[in-house]
Amino acid sequence: MTKKCAGCGATLQFYNDALEGYVKEDIYETSTNCERCFRIKNYGDYKSVVKDNKTFINIIKSIDKKDLVVLVMDLFNLPENLDIITKNISNPILLVLTKRDLLPKIIYEDRLLAYVENYHLNYLDKLVVSSNKNYNFDKLIDEIKYHKTTNKVYVVGFTNAGKSTLINKLIYNYTDSVANITTSMLPSTTLNSIEIKFNDNMTLIDTPGLLSEGSIENVVDIKTLKKIVPKKEIRPITYQVKVEQWIVIENLLKLNLKNNNITIFMSNTLNISRYFKDKPIENLKEINIKIGRNEDLVINGLGFIKFTKPETIHLSLLPGVTYFTRISLV
Repeated sequence: MTKKCAGCGATLQFYNDALEGYVKEDIYETSTNCERCFRIKNYGDYKSVVKDNKTFINIIKSIDKKDLVVLVMDLFNLPENLDIITKNISNPILLVLTKRDLLPKIIYEDRLLAYVENYHLNYLDKLVVSSNKNYNFDKLIDEIKYHKTTNKVYVVGFTNAGKSTLINKLIYNYTDSVANITTSMLPSTTLNSIEIKFNDNMTLIDTPGLLSEGSIENVVDIKTLKKIVPKKEIRPITYQVKVEQWIVIENLLKLNLKNNNITIFMSNTLNISRYFKDKPIENLKEINIKIGRNEDLVINGLGFIKFTKPETIHLSLLPGVTYFTRISLV
């Protein structure tokens, strides 16, 4: 009989400890979690698993068109586009914007809700939540119950958008179940779909996250990743630049600019420094970028920087990390 890990969805096996789903043979029959999930939950011992987007695409393509899809988007790391989702799914969508607690309270919720209209997504409704603060979950469960037309509700989105944490909070708030999906800051924590019976009329299905191939999370070590991922509300850092200066963020990013006002929205555990002469940093790739007035420069997985003036800047980034510009979120 095939068994699946209740934490990540991987098929449990005891023949190769280098593969996903491994559990020791002598506890295979009684195990509900693989060894990787056990170590993440109990020791914070992260073990990376290299995946691609084939599993994600195959799962969303197989969803019955009548099933409700809860699309989870991380407000702190909004993607450049949703093309891979809109091309492969035509289900009714409830749009849920997570991690409200990470953005400053001065940003009005109506602005956040209006901003996602730029994605031109066809959805039934949208709302902002915070799993950490247990914010808006009564409204969320009411919306799910109202819009679903079958017993299955799929939760989809990019890696680390907060899908599994959101499901765990729903289970904790509204059921007596002790089910708990494994969560971590590591990409690809959920490896396959996980079905959790919410009640007699609804089953929640967690899905593997869609990988953002240019995310900085894919190229840094665990120690650095822990500094990149914010744990609490961000305190924005503003610089007024009137002469040529260099802004360096944790040797992960360097900005060279001459005349601008910028505000950095990134984890406050990162070391951010300003220099009045160039500071050479190894292993960074330089790119010239034209920034418009009141635009954000988004660094995939790291955060964003708001610019108030148009300027051509020199950006130095780790190889493999992508960026894009957008109308300012704030």
